[in-house]
Amino acid sequence: MIRAAAKLLQILLNDISLIKRLKVSFPWLSDNPIKVSWRKGLYYFTSIFRLIFGLSKPVLVTRTFLGLAPEDFKQVKLRGRGLNIDVRGRMDLWSVKETFLDKFYVHYGFPLQDGWQVIDIGAGLGEFSLDAAQGNPKSRIYAFEPFPASYKLLQTNIKQNGLANIQAFNQAIGAERGSLHLDLSEEEPLKIRGLDKDYEEGIEVPALTLADVFEQLPLQQCDLLKLDCEGAEYAILFNAPPETLEKMQRIVMEYHDGMTEHTHKELVSFLEDRGFSVETFSNYVHKNLGYLRARRIGGDCSG
Repeated sequence: MIRAAAKLLQILLNDISLIKRLKVSFPWLSDNPIKVSWRKGLYYFTSIFRLIFGLSKPVLVTRTFLGLAPEDFKQVKLRGRGLNIDVRGRMDLWSVKETFLDKFYVHYGFPLQDGWQVIDIGAGLGEFSLDAAQGNPKSRIYAFEPFPASYKLLQTNIKQNGLANIQAFNQAIGAERGSLHLDLSEEEPLKIRGLDKDYEEGIEVPALTLADVFEQLPLQQCDLLKLDCEGAEYAILFNAPPETLEKMQRIVMEYHDGMTEHTHKELVSFLEDRGFSVETFSNYVHKNLGYLRARRIGGDCSG
């Protein structure tokens, strides 16, 4: 097991796709490369033990990161939570770790309150929605995931855990209503897809605006809007009318700079001008990624 853990650490440190997904923020750190490298190594080292001790089937989890998992390994169970989560590989496992074990959306967002109305844009396999729904049975979570394979996994994870307070939608959210072209050329389900590009391999999916979402549900207030949509957050929020933004109490997202002409600093100014107090948490490994949380000034103060 020790030898396997050492090998796993080496893979984590050398895996560019995983480094791009790293979401830990240490805003007090300088850009000193030695300090950053040390923090990165420590993070991945502790991540190994969180994966091994936080999830069931630790041997199979380790083998998945080593590329040795059997083809029939499709599910993990969260220790102490009783949730069964279907996964496709190590990127999904990493996403589960970030949400459930690292609790990034709590540390860089808001602790959820039971009874909240929550919109999850970019739900993926459902890790954020599952966490929110299980811990807050009176809340309603509306999960939007455009990619068919991820949406199917989302539905499976909702059903097998009996979480009736999640409603899933196979729809994209964007700047305008209609359809959106999704890139399917990447094998990893969580790899970043660019926007406004031509792709040889892709599909068209129905798309709504944020205003459409409130009308479709229908919903008068959103207590928490969560976004993890690989750069689409700018188009979604910048094109939301004022009356839609006024219905939001809190926002938490992973921002992605360098994928469009916009930056998270523009997003901060945009939200502040519309009545939110905003905090950001940079990624000390990749400066183009980070977290943003916003709370409506004078709104609901719970959480």
